[in-house]
Amino acid sequence: QVQLVESGGGLVQPGGSLRLSCAASGRFFGINGMDWYRQAPGAERELVAAITSGGSANYADSVKGRFAISRDYAKNTVYLQMNSLKPEDTGVYYCHADVVGSLSRVRTDFWGQGTQVTVSS
Repeated sequence: QVQLVESGGGLVQPGGSLRLSCAASGRFFGINGMDWYRQAPGAERELVAAITSGGSANYADSVKGRFAISRDYAKNTVYLQMNSLKPEDTGVYYCHADVVGSLSRVRTDFWGQGTQVTVSS
C-alpha cells in the first residue's frame, strides 16, 4: 500500500511564506506526476500546482509567481514553496500522486490526508 504524508501547514500572516512537503512511502514501481490541490471552505477542490516525472511544472493562474513546486526523486517527495501568501490561499492542501504499481504496473491515484493552511492577520 502507498501512503502520502504531508507536513508544513499552519497559520501565517498575509505576505508570509510556508513550505509544504509530501512524502510517498510503500511499495511501487515509480511515480509519474505529483500535484498539490487545495480546498477552501465551501468550495470545490482545485489544482494549485503540478509537476511531471520529467520536472515540468504548471500552476493555477492565482498562484503563478508566488508558489513553486519541486520534487526530490530520491526521496519520493514533492514540495510546495508558498510565498507572498494571501488570505484567499487559505484552505486544506492535499498532495496527489499518480503511482505505478510494483507488480501490476497499473497506475493508481493516491491522496494525502491534507494539511491546513490559514493566512490571516
